[in-house]
Amino acid sequence: MERFQKYFSLLFLLAFSFGASAWGGFVTSIYKEPWYSTLIKPGFNPPDYIFPSIWVILYVSMAFAVWLIWINPKKTEKIIYIYFIHLLVNASWSVVFFALHQIFLALVVIVIILLLVLWLIKLYYPINRISAFLMVPYLAWLLFAFVLNLNILLLN
Repeated sequence: MERFQKYFSLLFLLAFSFGASAWGGFVTSIYKEPWYSTLIKPGFNPPDYIFPSIWVILYVSMAFAVWLIWINPKKTEKIIYIYFIHLLVNASWSVVFFALHQIFLALVVIVIILLLVLWLIKLYYPINRISAFLMVPYLAWLLFAFVLNLNILLLN
């Protein structure tokens, strides 16, 4: 792969990944309040300012992980498609939780994201182990998000 194409593809994947993030952020900013403030949240719920910082790190990590797969000659298109599907499902969580106020369905969406991420890790590992390991913090955050979402569901 030509050097320009190689780095252009990284920029493309970063832009696409952050586009999904921007969509989720946009939906959240419009629909979050006043509804979210009325919810009972568990004591371990992080302050709101924590979420954007964590997501920036995770989206850079996800984009870099898929980029290492993208530039690898052993990759299959299937992996890239699964990554993009995973991004769409990820972005849908904000719509389901904040716009539609469906806490249980948002929990289901997190489970789907978790399954997709586990699948991606399994697919990445034989091609590029660094890619697989770059997804582990994301997986950990999703597990925390699942527990948080579940507790919000149970408290409300």
